[in-house]
Amino acid sequence: MRFPFEIHNSSAFQTLLPEDEVALLGRARLLQAAWLRAAFPLQLKGRNLGIFCDEGSEGSESRALFQRAAHELGAHVATIRPALSSLGSPGEVRHTARILSRFYDAVECQGMAPELVRQIGREAAIPVYDGIACGAHPTATLADRLDERTSPADNRRFVLQALLLGSIG
Repeated sequence: MRFPFEIHNSSAFQTLLPEDEVALLGRARLLQAAWLRAAFPLQLKGRNLGIFCDEGSEGSESRALFQRAAHELGAHVATIRPALSSLGSPGEVRHTARILSRFYDAVECQGMAPELVRQIGREAAIPVYDGIACGAHPTATLADRLDERTSPADNRRFVLQALLLGSIG
């Protein structure tokens, strides 16, 4: 399956192609059905994910959503406080991206400058997401297209989990 957010493409607010939406929704529906059967898969068991965010970033609600989505799939999630800025040297960004790639299977960046996230994404050997758990992300609207057997919050989580599984699962 071709995935809408390629490993080194961290442009979070790009428009999804129709075929990407269909694939993402299909996977989210499978996760929803598994959850309703109480047979949720731990497909990310043993994986380590990081949330790269500033202390005061928009993050608390979106950070909690990302953590819950990942934990339910069996992943471990660590919160990382960046010491980087978009004014940092390219060498510093490259070094940070390489370190992140050694310790994590993917990193979610929240509340960071888009250009800095793109720089990290170009240098990292792992998926680098730019706010996939925030309400403004294009995938957030896909939750409305899942059926009403589960709450809107659960549906948003299933879409986020589908995104994670599609890129690192």
